[in-house]
Amino acid sequence: MLAFIVRRLLQSIVVMLVVALIAFSLFNFVGDPINNMVGQEATTEQRAELRERLGLNDPIPVQFLRFVGNAAQGEFGISYRTARPVADLIAERLPATIELAVTSAAFALSLGIVLGVYSALNRYGWTSRFVMTASLIGVSLPTFLIGILLIWIFAVNLQWLPSYGRGEVVDLGGWRTGFLTLSGLQALILPAVTLGLYQLTLIMRLVRAEMLEVLRTDYIKFARARGLSNRAVNFGHALKNTLVPVITITGLQLGSIIAFAIITETVFQWPGVGLLFIIAIRFVDIPVMAAYLILIALFFVIINLIVDLLYYIVDPRLRVETPAARTAA
Repeated sequence: MLAFIVRRLLQSIVVMLVVALIAFSLFNFVGDPINNMVGQEATTEQRAELRERLGLNDPIPVQFLRFVGNAAQGEFGISYRTARPVADLIAERLPATIELAVTSAAFALSLGIVLGVYSALNRYGWTSRFVMTASLIGVSLPTFLIGILLIWIFAVNLQWLPSYGRGEVVDLGGWRTGFLTLSGLQALILPAVTLGLYQLTLIMRLVRAEMLEVLRTDYIKFARARGLSNRAVNFGHALKNTLVPVITITGLQLGSIIAFAIITETVFQWPGVGLLFIIAIRFVDIPVMAAYLILIALFFVIINLIVDLLYYIVDPRLRVETPAARTAA
């Protein structure tokens, strides 16, 4: 177990260094940072002084190591657009993105597993067929179109829910949350459903397919022959084995929810880091863009590491140390 964790941690460090190199390249290949930080009236001497002060005259490897060291401490420099520390901008907007992603994931995971199990156990029923047909909507339609449709129905016509913004938030020791206010919860519903709908249909279809496959195996037939009840067979044996591949796919999808919240945050003007990244692209705000890339990569690495550990715990075959298993790992 310890060797497995160490191997995964080393792989994660390599991934983060590659992402850091890509983010660092933005500073050197997307415009001149000096031109972005000073006006046209700045003299040549002032530009040279600023370049020396920022360490831009140092060799590239030295600049990269300094960038990695600062990033490891949460320092990403000053925003070109707002002239504020990037770490402060990220800290202000990160709670909004995390709350949106967690709500979307909970919505997709809970409803996806329930509907997947139901459609597998009642595969020939009308309700199951309706659910499978309706799931095509979540798979086929792009996220921004689903968001616009929900706004048109629930905000414009029915006027039940707000169409943009985060609503009223309260400060809990530096964490600004909308979970504790009615307007915050109302503002969360449409973005969360929009962001989680694709993941829901994906999880539902995966659970259904895995459940049907497991129900056809010999040990399930043997369990029924032993006289176990349908409830014990379906939920005590079949569902447990169904969840093994679902954990991997679901974990990767949770990372995608955070990474691709950009579109949903743009449609609903949700004040998260995704919307901050879109604004940074518009103004070529390189420090914010670099910080966002590293932050999203860090989320993916952490989630994948947790998924690998869960997979290792759930599937006992991975804990058998054989030469073939070591090679595969």
